[in-house]
Amino acid sequence: MEKLVRKHKPRIGEILLDYGLVSQEQLATALDMQIQGGGRLGSIFEEMGCVDSEMLSHILGKQYNLPFVNLFHVEVPSEILRLVPFEQVRTYKVLPVNKSDNTVSLAMVDPNDGNAIRSVEFAAGGTVKPFIVPSSQMDKAIALFETEGYGDTAFEGNKLRDEKEISVASGAPDLRILLRLLVDFKAAGLHLAAGAQPGLKVNNELKRLPMPKVSPAQMKDFISEILGSEQREQFEREKEFNLVLSLSDIGRFGINIYKQRNSISLSARLIVENIPSADVLQLPDWLPDYALKRDGLVLIAGLPGNGKTATMSALVDVINSGRKCNIVSLEEPIEYLHRHKMSNVNQREIGIDTDSFASGLKHILRQDPDVIAISELRDAESIASALNAAETGRLILAAVTAPDTTSAISKIINLFPQHQQPQIRMQLADTLLVVFAQRLIPVKEGRSVLAYEKLLNSSRVRNMVSEAKITNMRSLMQIASEDMLSMDRCLARLCLDGRITFEDGLRFADVPSYYQDLIRTGSI
Repeated sequence: MEKLVRKHKPRIGEILLDYGLVSQEQLATALDMQIQGGGRLGSIFEEMGCVDSEMLSHILGKQYNLPFVNLFHVEVPSEILRLVPFEQVRTYKVLPVNKSDNTVSLAMVDPNDGNAIRSVEFAAGGTVKPFIVPSSQMDKAIALFETEGYGDTAFEGNKLRDEKEISVASGAPDLRILLRLLVDFKAAGLHLAAGAQPGLKVNNELKRLPMPKVSPAQMKDFISEILGSEQREQFEREKEFNLVLSLSDIGRFGINIYKQRNSISLSARLIVENIPSADVLQLPDWLPDYALKRDGLVLIAGLPGNGKTATMSALVDVINSGRKCNIVSLEEPIEYLHRHKMSNVNQREIGIDTDSFASGLKHILRQDPDVIAISELRDAESIASALNAAETGRLILAAVTAPDTTSAISKIINLFPQHQQPQIRMQLADTLLVVFAQRLIPVKEGRSVLAYEKLLNSSRVRNMVSEAKITNMRSLMQIASEDMLSMDRCLARLCLDGRITFEDGLRFADVPSYYQDLIRTGSI
C-alpha cells in the first residue's frame, strides 16, 4: 500500500513551538505527562489549555500533510455511519463522515494505521480517503455512541462541544507567526486589538487564539514593524492607514490599521496572488460585457468587506485579456498585481506613486488612458475628473462605498455644493452605463454567496437621474424590469434556488416584508 504520510513529518511539539503557541517549558511538561500517563501529545496540549480542539485539527492536518476534519462541525447521516461497524470505530478510532462514488471519507486518529484502512475498505466496499482528527474529539464521539447508540440516527458533532476555558501560552505573540497562522488555517482575516487575544475569522466566526492578550505597547510595536516614518505620521494624522505587506516566505496581506478607544487595532487578510475570474466571483454573465465598452462610467458599489476590490480587478482583467488598450489604475492600496496581456496595465498606488486620487486624476489624460480604474470615488474633485474623462471617450471603472445602487448615485451628487449638482446630474445621466451594488452573504464552511443589485442607465433611469428623482427610482426597483433588479429580489432568487437559506436572505434584506412576499409567491 502506498504510504499515506511523509516519512519525516514534523513533530507536533515542533509545530506548536514554531507558531509560538507553546513554550519550551510547556513542551517539557507535556512530554513528562505523556511518559507518565501515555496518550497523544496533541491531546495533552489540549488538556493543558495550550490549544483548543479546533486549532489542534488544523495543526494535525499540517503535521500529516493531510486534510483534517473537525468533528464539532460535521453531521453524518445514519446510512454513512452504518458503512463501518461500531466495533471497528471503537477499535481503530475511526469514523466515516461521507461517501462519494466509491470513496469513503474516514476521520482517523492515526492515518498510518494500515489495518484500520484495510478493515474499513472491506466493510464499506470502497476506497478510504483519510482525514486527520484529534483523538480527544474521537474519544468524545465514541463515548457519545456508547451512551446514545450508533447508526440508528444521524451523528451531530455539535453535541461534542464543551466550553472549556483555554489558558494562555507564555510569550508575546509575533506578527509574522500570526500572519502564518492566517495563511495556514485558511482564515478570512486576522484581528488584533489591545486588551484582547489575537483572533482569526474562521467559518464567519472570530476564533480567539490561545495566546496572551495583546497590550497597547505591543500594538505600537506591531505598527512600528510595518510602517515607515512618513506612514506613521500619516497614520497619526488620519487615525487610519491601509497598506499591502509583502512577506516573501508567507504571502501578501492587505492590512488596515485604525485607532479605537485611544488605542490601536489591526485587521489583516491574505491577498490571493491570482486575479479571481468573474466566474469564481459569481458575477452575472452580463457584467463583464460592460467592461468591454469603449466609453462611459461603470460604478461598483458596496460596503467594506463585500468584494468591490476583487470585482474591480476581475473587470480590469477582462479588459486586459480581451482588448488592446492602455489601462491606468489609481488604487489605495494595490492588492492585485496585473501582468500586461493584450493591454498595458499601469497601476498607481495612492501615497506612493501619487499623493491622492484627486492629484492622480488631475493630469491623467496626459497618460493617454483608454480605461481608468479608480478604487474609490470619495471626493468631489475626483468625481468631476472621472466624469470629464468619461465624456472624452474613456471607460471609467470606479468603486463607491455605498449600500445600494441609488445610494451610490446620491452620494456622488451630494458631494458637490447645491449650485453644482444640476451639472453633475446631467454629466452622470449622460455617461453612466451601469451601477452594480454587491453584498456577500456568508453561508456554511466560510463560503460566501454574491447577491447584487443592478441599475442600467435606460432612458427612464437617465431622466430620473437628470431630474433629481432618485427617491422615485428606489420605489420602482421593487418592480421586475430589464433595467433594474433590487437586492431583495436577488436574495429571493438565491433562496428559491437553494443557494442561501430563507433566514440568510431575511437577515440581509432591505425590506424584509417584500422579501418574504417574494418567497411566498415565488414571483421573482
